[in-house]
Amino acid sequence: MSTPVTNILLTGVGGQGILLASEILAEACMHAGFDVKKSEIHGMSQRGGSVVSHVRFGTEVFSPVVPEGEGDILFGFELLETYRYLNLLRPGAKVIANDFRIQPPSVLLGQERYPDDLPEKIAARFNDFTLIDGLKIATETGNPRVANTVLLGAVSRHLQIEVSVWQQAVAKMVPAKALELNLRAFQAGRTL
Repeated sequence: MSTPVTNILLTGVGGQGILLASEILAEACMHAGFDVKKSEIHGMSQRGGSVVSHVRFGTEVFSPVVPEGEGDILFGFELLETYRYLNLLRPGAKVIANDFRIQPPSVLLGQERYPDDLPEKIAARFNDFTLIDGLKIATETGNPRVANTVLLGAVSRHLQIEVSVWQQAVAKMVPAKALELNLRAFQAGRTL
């Protein structure tokens, strides 16, 4: 029986752990027996630039890039970046976003204003929208740097992949000294 392709987008700003999260996601999908393709675009990612990663999985996947209007899940690490990539989603897609704002240079220079109403704008376009305070949960878990793993845990609830497979993927992709913390963060996100 063939499994249709699932299209997931991860968006945010460089330094938020988006690429690690996409690696863990792709690894979990491979361990679950799917064909997986992954691509990422990072504009000045080490300096806080926009980052988007595409992960596609199913019985057979031909391209790593999610076609515009076909994304199933958008998993956003920063609100403005989440909003920026909504056009890649299909109607009825899921949006899971971190309630976190990073001021872009144009805002810091006083040329523009960061929109206050982004959660409302996202919710108006997508009924299946969840806003998560990933930084707060990560801090409570033991380290604010694992917010990406908290968010990954929240997204994992929407995919038909066993928890043990996710745990194996996390164990493979994070350093051993950070494994226990990342597994706790993943579980905290999963229980939201």
